[in-house]
Amino acid sequence: MAKRHLRRLEYREITYSVRRWALLERFRQKTVQIMEALEKFHLGTVVHGSIARGDVTKKSDIDVFIPYQQSSFIVETALEQACIPVNRRFVVQATPTYAMKAYIETSENTSVSFPLMKMREVEREFYRFGGEVSLKQLRDGLRVPGVDKRLMLIEPTKGGHRESTAVGCEEQVAKLLGISVEAVLDRVHALLRRDDVGRTGVFIEKELSADETFEMALKRLADQNPAVRRRLTSLS
Repeated sequence: MAKRHLRRLEYREITYSVRRWALLERFRQKTVQIMEALEKFHLGTVVHGSIARGDVTKKSDIDVFIPYQQSSFIVETALEQACIPVNRRFVVQATPTYAMKAYIETSENTSVSFPLMKMREVEREFYRFGGEVSLKQLRDGLRVPGVDKRLMLIEPTKGGHRESTAVGCEEQVAKLLGISVEAVLDRVHALLRRDDVGRTGVFIEKELSADETFEMALKRLADQNPAVRRRLTSLS
């Protein structure tokens, strides 16, 4: 059973074992390889989540994100040139008000994503909420604070990390992460709601066919769905 989010003040110091430091290094080396492949095509990227914070486990995801609209042809060419396989391609739009994003799955638990629509600033801040680092910061060994899926604030320390609940501390978390309180409250609300009513489905999740580009998929979905069409033009 999944752990429920902690709704009371709790604080813990976690010391990493030699094995856990080695696991983090392996994850980060793989991440650098992907980000460098994209960087060669002048695609600026970040990695977010536990890879950025440092609190990885064997089941951690590698989520590389290009934080601006980009030609899918360039992204896929960059991966192909680096001999990074593409296992699956799909689009996701979490809700009618969120930007639709392209996802390229390169292996199990590893993906590259980018927005197909202009994002609202609060959407961009969601990545900083979980913690994000650039390629340079990754090479420099930097770990940053962020909030995990349990709604625990992870703050890196020399020996590992310390964690405390983000619930009820939204203003302090926003200040520490350099994002708006609105973004923190939005994520806290969404994750607590998932706790209460179970995992909720996304508005749209569609896998692309072999001969379909992300741009073609977006046009098809916009033609078929008025909500997608409205979101596509709302921030243009």
